[in-house]
Amino acid sequence: MSDLPRKAVTRTAKLAALPLGFAGRATWGLGKRIGGKSAELVAREVQQRTADQLFKTLGELKGGAMKLGQALSVFESALPEEIAGPYRAALTKLQEAAPPLPARTVHGVLAERIGEDWRDRFLEFEDTPAAAASIGQVHRAVWHDGRAVAVKVQYPGAGEALLSDLAQLSRFARLLGPLVPGMDIKPLIKELRERVSEELDYELEAQAQREHAAEFADDPDVLIPQVVHQSDQVLVTEWIDGIPLSEVVAEGTEEQRDRAGQLLARFLFSGPARTGLLHADPHPGNFRLLPAEEGDPESEWRLGVLDFGTVDRLPGGLPQTIGDSLRLALEGDAAGVYRLLREEGFVKESIDLDPDAVLDYLLPIIEPTQVEEFTFTRGWLREQAARIADPRSPAHQLGRQLNLPPSYVLIHRVTLSTIGVLCQLGATVRMRDELEAWLPGFLVEEEPEEFLEGEEPEALPAQESPEAEGARAEGAEVKSPEAEGARAEGAEVKSPEAEGARAEGAEVKSPEAEGAAGDNEALEHAGNEGGSERKGDAVEA
Repeated sequence: MSDLPRKAVTRTAKLAALPLGFAGRATWGLGKRIGGKSAELVAREVQQRTADQLFKTLGELKGGAMKLGQALSVFESALPEEIAGPYRAALTKLQEAAPPLPARTVHGVLAERIGEDWRDRFLEFEDTPAAAASIGQVHRAVWHDGRAVAVKVQYPGAGEALLSDLAQLSRFARLLGPLVPGMDIKPLIKELRERVSEELDYELEAQAQREHAAEFADDPDVLIPQVVHQSDQVLVTEWIDGIPLSEVVAEGTEEQRDRAGQLLARFLFSGPARTGLLHADPHPGNFRLLPAEEGDPESEWRLGVLDFGTVDRLPGGLPQTIGDSLRLALEGDAAGVYRLLREEGFVKESIDLDPDAVLDYLLPIIEPTQVEEFTFTRGWLREQAARIADPRSPAHQLGRQLNLPPSYVLIHRVTLSTIGVLCQLGATVRMRDELEAWLPGFLVEEEPEEFLEGEEPEALPAQESPEAEGARAEGAEVKSPEAEGARAEGAEVKSPEAEGARAEGAEVKSPEAEGAAGDNEALEHAGNEGGSERKGDAVEA
């Protein structure tokens, strides 16, 4: 396998061949139909050939081409099953594997970025990559202190290739549209282009991973590997074993699927709340399902999270508008939802929409939040995609008039991608639990009752013993003898006799308070003598 193709002419030619290939296969299919083959069989052969070429081209080029392929792969659940089948296998390959760089190229990068003595940093280093991604590949190794580590090496020329690919892909984005019904590919490509500098900066990635690892240290549900070493084009982190989420999607048990789905949803919403960062690359290749700890009956499957090269910085967590809008939509407050969407820029000032129609558009999409637990399925996602993609449907017409503010682009893509993965898993998830715990605005917090200055909350009536009945007529405060010792500590002491009277709500006072009654009466008499101007005074005893 040769090095990463870097020349713009070479890469552009390969990418430009994709739409030509699509058209050529359609013509080939027409010829087969004329020759007598059934439409269904021909369509299946065309789809398979298209998937094969798509994977071969995007995977070989890596860079932006492979990045787009990974982004698209999580949405295959939205395709009709008869079309999704051939694409699923090809696109899913991009989540875990791609043709590797030769060992000599990897060694050259390590020597240049870590030093000619780079081998002294490792006790062991495996030349065969354990995984390949859009701009780099990962090698398993043993650090000099004995820790198992993952060594992420950036492809030489990855930045140039990334920008070149995405620019070229945007030119025929419309032709890729049928891959994901209801989704506009061009904004996705634009957003990927805007993130190129962050994706290539391993220092930023290391910083984001360190912040997550510190926050989630000792977390019972989520594991983030520690950063061991970082330099330009090389990032070394602790190695974590586990089942790749792509394998759970393909052959996981129901327990594994549900647990992985619950933890994926938890990480999506808790990450921004706890770190101020949103992990923005949620395809299955970046997650591992880790088995419960041996000997600990309380432990459960955990979620290992990898690759923090793309994050969205959200200092206050996810915007409260999302939580407020969801809550109001669930309450059926169409006017309230519409007001928030307009204030936040989802409905432009020049556009007027029917609030009830907007609510009708949203309710099917937020169905997972309306119930205690929801099973995500490919069928459900296909229904949503078809409803929005059908030009004849009211949902399609309304959706075209909505706007996606720039600050929500990445949040929107990450949320949709996560839903896509949940549907691939077929997971049953208690989504409301995560929203209530982590999404600002989804629950209305009850504010404590406010009192005017000098005012105190009304106290519950104290219990009174039967023996106090006679003293009540004289206005005496009755306290138990046991109160004397506790008075210094400020404790409220009640007589044992009060226990039986508690159900009657009686106020229990001790006989020793008889002497105080006269003092109270004297104070009250003095207050009356002072005239009406004293009535507004507050007296503290």
